[in-house]
Amino acid sequence: MITIKSSREIELMKEAGRIVAYAHRKVREAIAPGVSTFDLDKIAEEAILSQGATPSFKGYGGFPGSICASINQVVIHGIPSKKIKLKLGDIIAIDIGACYKGYHGDSAMTHPVGPISQTRALLLEVTKNALYEGLKFAKPNQRLSDISHAIEQYVSLYGFSVVKDFTGHGVGAALHEDPSIPNFGPAGHGPILRPGMTLAIEPMVNIGKSNVRILADDWTTITSDGSDSAHFEHSIVITAEGYLILTKEEENLNVQK
Repeated sequence: MITIKSSREIELMKEAGRIVAYAHRKVREAIAPGVSTFDLDKIAEEAILSQGATPSFKGYGGFPGSICASINQVVIHGIPSKKIKLKLGDIIAIDIGACYKGYHGDSAMTHPVGPISQTRALLLEVTKNALYEGLKFAKPNQRLSDISHAIEQYVSLYGFSVVKDFTGHGVGAALHEDPSIPNFGPAGHGPILRPGMTLAIEPMVNIGKSNVRILADDWTTITSDGSDSAHFEHSIVITAEGYLILTKEEENLNVQK
């Protein structure tokens, strides 16, 4: 069942989203060759805790990190490690969740590590743009699959593939709520969007085929063909006029020192 959030719940989710955006900024500022994904995890955790929230991912289903840090062919759920260090030319997807007073924000961004290849740069651009192409249909009276369809159609223009084994989701008092939100499929299907619905839209895009596989740690998910992958995500709320991004950093963050 898709829950409609009250104004109070939405305000709490805005704060959770602000904290997620703050943690993303702190991590982004630290990304450089030689930095380990463990280092980035600790930076994000400290940022989240400093704002009176807790990392949504840490311990979730047994996941050991506060963030997912996924490099190059790793699609999602990369486990932070002291042994995994960034190299010049890498791309790294950082997925961060924060829980504030019982409500979650969830967002992912993929970053270059210094100068990157033109193909990797295009992958990042297409994946980020695909998120916003989907969000054009995040408004009342649209069908949920209108978002999914728009994402896939945009990605296909560039010959890339959307991952089909993992989806976006509802978000709120639980990190993952109904509905599941695929990044593919025909338009005109699924629930009708209503004000107060809170959703995490998250295209995962591969340069090669859409197939993925999960490694022996039961978390790390990589492309089956070894191609690069990118991931962008925002938590949003459907409003009377359209949508509001809950996890987008504003110029004047109310950061607690």
